Amino acid sequence: MVSLRPGGIYTKAQLQKELETLATCGMFEKVDMEGKTKPDGTLSLTISFTESTWQSADKFRCINVGLMPQTKPIEMDPDMTDKEKLEYYRSQEKDYRRRIDRARPCMLPMSVHREILQMLRDQGKVSARLLQKIRDRVQKWYHDEGYACAQVVNFGNLNTKEVVCEVVEGDVTQLVIQFQDKLGNVVEGNTQTSVIRRELPKQLRQGHVFNIEAGKQALRNINSLALFSNIEVNPRPDEKNEGGIIVEIKLKELEQKQAEVSTEWSIVPGRGGRPTLASLQPGGTVSFEHRNIKGLNRSILGSVTTSNFFNPQDDLAFKLEYVHPYLDGVTNPRNRTLRASCFNSRKLSPVFTGGPGVDEVPPIWVDRAGLKANITENFTRQSKFTYGLVMEEVTTRDESSHISPTGQRVLPSGGISADGPPTTLSGTGIDRMAFLQANITRDNTKYVNGAIVGQRNVFQLDQGLGIGSNFPFFNRHQLTCTGFIQLKQVEEGAGKPPPPVLVLHGHYGGCVGDLPSYDAFTLGGPYSVRGYNMGELGAARNILELAAELRVPVKNTHMYVFAEHGNDLGSSKLVKGNPTEVYRRMGHGSSYGLGAKFGLVRAEYAVDHNSGTGSLFLRFGERF
Repeated sequence: MVSLRPGGIYTKAQLQKELETLATCGMFEKVDMEGKTKPDGTLSLTISFTESTWQSADKFRCINVGLMPQTKPIEMDPDMTDKEKLEYYRSQEKDYRRRIDRARPCMLPMSVHREILQMLRDQGKVSARLLQKIRDRVQKWYHDEGYACAQVVNFGNLNTKEVVCEVVEGDVTQLVIQFQDKLGNVVEGNTQTSVIRRELPKQLRQGHVFNIEAGKQALRNINSLALFSNIEVNPRPDEKNEGGIIVEIKLKELEQKQAEVSTEWSIVPGRGGRPTLASLQPGGTVSFEHRNIKGLNRSILGSVTTSNFFNPQDDLAFKLEYVHPYLDGVTNPRNRTLRASCFNSRKLSPVFTGGPGVDEVPPIWVDRAGLKANITENFTRQSKFTYGLVMEEVTTRDESSHISPTGQRVLPSGGISADGPPTTLSGTGIDRMAFLQANITRDNTKYVNGAIVGQRNVFQLDQGLGIGSNFPFFNRHQLTCTGFIQLKQVEEGAGKPPPPVLVLHGHYGGCVGDLPSYDAFTLGGPYSVRGYNMGELGAARNILELAAELRVPVKNTHMYVFAEHGNDLGSSKLVKGNPTEVYRRMGHGSSYGLGAKFGLVRAEYAVDHNSGTGSLFLRFGERF
């Protein structure tokens, strides 16, 4: 309770105020302060006091007196008669009883109530030291639970059988949202405040008690909007309402419009195998973004990518997307987002890949251009439901960018034969189609000291509408279930070791109806069956993948062992032209191995169970 500290510099007025504070706090019957000057010129200060005591109590009550005016004792006239003094004490008692009745009950749980009652029984008489212990215990519970602004302000009803503890819990009286420029000056922001308010937990709203964890949650929620370069959530005392808290949110907005160019140069061999100035090919990506349109977090994003700006028509890829959140209105709690995009992309097809021991198969590239519109409804931060319509034109090309209606094979003579499996439904190398697409994700995973635990389930459905080349009508579906099982309970906190985790993973894919080869399910690769190349095991209508991985923490990372299996369930022959058989692939395979995580990089040694050989791989990102 003494605010003076050794080594501090204090004036006579400050020392006198300290003495008055101690004498009038009600904890001491008598307080003396004696000062002696030491030879080095400093002051030795001795504070002596006689502790106040009151009669024993067997009841305890905690009340929230936040936003109530604090009682100011009326000085008693020394010339009062005994009768007047009695009336004075009765009046004071009535006023305090009314104050107790008007006060709200505090949040202190019954377990702490019982603990304090036991302290009162053990102590006997109520003393200033006991009240100090009770105050510390009450405040500790509030602060441990995140109520950082709560404090005990007074003890009442002393010299009765019930001790009343008055607490100011930190009621939020006002929420202030401020926009600042780069220099910290208050400015008018572009973002509508309703966009920010919907991201705030209810504990930060008026009428609730401020909680530091709610402040951290608000920080994360607002940061997820990706609209601000700096975010601060600060509580401060409300000077107009005693015991009240004003929550200030200070925001610095990012630039609304942004453009970026990233370039790369590739050198192609010229005549005689030597590069020339003309063989330098500049490539890269040009992207732009216009975010937070009308202050409602709507945005337009675009990007154009090519490996050769001098001849971009060969592999030009683009995407233009419009994002419209709060489809049902900013104030509506339903959280749906509309996305509409047009796109053009090119990817190497893993369907036309050779099996082990097969000479290199000429690649088939799949170009997709079209329109896509979907609506995503977020149930939680991680669980969501997406549904929409896709209309696209798919073109299959060889490595010279010519349209290729069939896959290619390398003949024993070294020549290339174009009599492989058909690449499209139409047989022309170009397909056009429209289909509905839906995806539902249930994800309750969380991080425990850096290790992910929980469960994630994803179901995806593509439904053809019979619109397009050869009137494609199909149903393609996938189910992925992944469980991250915590094998040991650990204490959570910064610097604490993560638990060992067992990962169990299953993936099923199936298709009924018309299936173009480029949309067949492929087996093998870093996200299918490790130890094999992309598509090395086969391409099928139905597949089943199973995997298990045991992760063990080692210092600042983790090591793991794994086993995986993939199977085409005998459906490879049902794919048009049977590319699995043509390119001599097994249709099933297993692998096992071990690895270590180094930041974002996974170093893995995997054994291909079909051939019995092992290989070392470096991968980026997570397998599951």
